Amino acid sequence: ERLGVSRTPIRAALQALAGEGLLVHNPNRGYHVREYSVDDIVQAYEIRASLEGLAAKRAAQLGMDEAERAIMEQALRDGDALFEKGMLTPEDRSVYGAINDAVHSAVHAASKSRMLKDLLRMTHQIAPSSHRNVIAFDFNDVRRRHDDHHRIYEAILCRDGGRAEMIMRDHVESVKVQLIRQLPTARSKT
Repeated sequence: ERLGVSRTPIRAALQALAGEGLLVHNPNRGYHVREYSVDDIVQAYEIRASLEGLAAKRAAQLGMDEAERAIMEQALRDGDALFEKGMLTPEDRSVYGAINDAVHSAVHAASKSRMLKDLLRMTHQIAPSSHRNVIAFDFNDVRRRHDDHHRIYEAILCRDGGRAEMIMRDHVESVKVQLIRQLPTARSKT
């Protein structure tokens, strides 16, 4: 009532979010936000690393078209400009997030595999594992990830599928490691 929306679109939205795995539906009790364990997040990263690696390999084998190359090159230039400042501000997190999204989306598009894109979308439903979320935002960590983007693109341009796959897998796995290091339970064990 407060939003001036009828119940039908609200129900449809809740069902769609439950279908995407973001909400859990309990009959006669309603919906609640799905919680993910650390193990769920780690598994999502491991699966995503394999899928992203395969996407990079396919992109290298098939080659990128002009539009994909243009998106990738613009994202790399934007990232280079961001790091020329020598520091990152909190506002730069969303800027880098858009750069990261553009790079990964260009690789996904170049893989020319709808199934692969659909499977990657499933791993992104566990929010911390999505390439749209920038986890660790330390200058050196983010700089390394941006350098990875350059190396991935170079391997794709050279049509070196094995190298592109290996770098992409390592790239995603490194973010998983940074996330685990930031968890309170990981800090208390070290």
